[in-house]
Amino acid sequence: MKVVCSQSELNAALQLVSRAVATRPTHPVLANVLLTADAGTDRLSLTGFDLNLGIQTSLAASVETSGAITLPARLLGEIVSRLASDSPLTLTTEESGEQVQLNSLSGSYQMRGMPADDYPDLPMVESGLTLKLQASGLVQALKGTLFASSGDEAKQLLTGVHLSFTDTNLEAAATDGHRLAVLQVNDALQAAAEGTEGEGAAFAVTLPARSLREVERLVAGWRSEDPISLFCDRGQVVFLAADQMVTSRTLEGTYPNYRQLIPDGFSRTLTMDRRALVGALERIAVLADQHNNVVKFSSQPDDGVVLISADAQDVGSGSESLAAELSGDAIQIAFNVRYLLDGLKAMAVDRIVLHCNAPTTPAVLRPQQEEQDGFTYLVMPVQIRS
Repeated sequence: MKVVCSQSELNAALQLVSRAVATRPTHPVLANVLLTADAGTDRLSLTGFDLNLGIQTSLAASVETSGAITLPARLLGEIVSRLASDSPLTLTTEESGEQVQLNSLSGSYQMRGMPADDYPDLPMVESGLTLKLQASGLVQALKGTLFASSGDEAKQLLTGVHLSFTDTNLEAAATDGHRLAVLQVNDALQAAAEGTEGEGAAFAVTLPARSLREVERLVAGWRSEDPISLFCDRGQVVFLAADQMVTSRTLEGTYPNYRQLIPDGFSRTLTMDRRALVGALERIAVLADQHNNVVKFSSQPDDGVVLISADAQDVGSGSESLAAELSGDAIQIAFNVRYLLDGLKAMAVDRIVLHCNAPTTPAVLRPQQEEQDGFTYLVMPVQIRS
C-alpha cells in the first residue's frame, strides 16, 4: 500500500473514527484503526469499531498502490496531529504488510501494525428498514433528549434514546428514572419509512446514547441539504451521510410506556422568563450544590412572584425572587437543580411554563408558545423535609 494525503484531512478523520476505538479492548486489534486505500477511487477510508459502535469515514488521497492495514489509533493520532498541517503525508507498507512508514516534510516514522484481515467487519444492513432523515430534525431530536438518558449501565434500556417514527414524524424520548425528555419533530422524514407495513405504520428503535452522540456530532457538521440515511435490521442500525457512516447495535427490550407517566391535567402553572430562571438557578446552585442539589420553589400568587431558595446546612442559604404569571393555589415544591437546568437549556424559547399538581407528583416543563409545543420535560420533585 502506498498513499499520499493531506495532514489536516487525515488528522480530522482520525479524530472522528478514534471515538469508536475501544479504550479497554477485548482483543489487541480493537485498539487499532483500519486504513483502506483504493487506487480505483483514489480514496483512503478509516474505520474505528469497538463491536458496539462503528465509525467510518473517507478522504481524497493519491493512491499509488491499493491495500489495507490496521494501526494503533492513539499512536497514529498523536503523531499525525503534531505534524505540520501544510505537509503532505505519505503512508507506505512493506511487502510483509505489518510495518508502516509515515513520511512528512519534517521527518519519517515507522509503526508496527496488524493485518487488516484480523479486523472485525462493520455490520452492514442490506435489507430491513430504510429511512431518509432531515439532518436538522435529527439534530433537534437528539439535542432535546440525549441529556436525560441514564448513565447507569445496570439500567441498560435507559442508557439509550427511544426513537419512534410515524408517517414523516419523529418522536425522541429519554429517561433516567428521575426525569423524562420527549421531543416531537414534525416532517423529520423525507418520506414515510420504506419497509414498514401499511399506511402510516409506526416503527420504533432504542439506541445507545453513546452512539447517538456520535451521530449528533456527525450530523451537526452536515452542510448539505441531502437527507441522512438510516438503515435498520436485526439489532443493527446504520446512519449514512455522504462518505461518513456510524453503525450501532440497538438496545433490546421494551422501552417503558413513558406517555402514561405524563399527567393528563394540572391544577397549578408557573409561567416564567426562561433566561431569568436559568440565571437565578445557576446562582442558587452555588449553594444547592453544597447540599443534595435541592432548590425549593414557593409560588406567591397574590404577589405574582416565585421564590427560589436553597438551604445548605452549616454552609449558608440563599433565595431569589422571580416575576411569574401564576394560576392555581400557592405551592412549595423542590427539585434537583441540575435536572431543571438541563431541561431549561435544551429549550430555545423565551418563556416556559412549569405545570404541577402537588409537591410529591411529577411536574412538567414546556415552552409557553404552542408552536414550540413539541418539547415536554417531566421532572420528579424532591420531597422537602419540614
